[in-house]
Amino acid sequence: MSTPSNTDYIPINCTFHDRLEDYAVRGALIPVTFIQDGVAVTKTVRIADVFAKGEADYALLKSEQGTEDLIRLDKLLSVNGFEMPVAC
Repeated sequence: MSTPSNTDYIPINCTFHDRLEDYAVRGALIPVTFIQDGVAVTKTVRIADVFAKGEADYALLKSEQGTEDLIRLDKLLSVNGFEMPVAC
């Protein structure tokens, strides 16, 4: 799995970032909607990790079927019904 480009990364809202880390610790399956290849995609996943790499932040999403998605946090639209707020 390759790391998506961090070109023009826009930092996400700090409180929302904290929420993502909380979901990662809890390990619950939750719906996550994000932009993938220019299209909004919703998947039910566990947030396995939230981390910084280079100049961007990422989340590793894992499904029950064993698939993984590595997404830049500024590509998130909503997590567990909470829409992505405006940046910090």
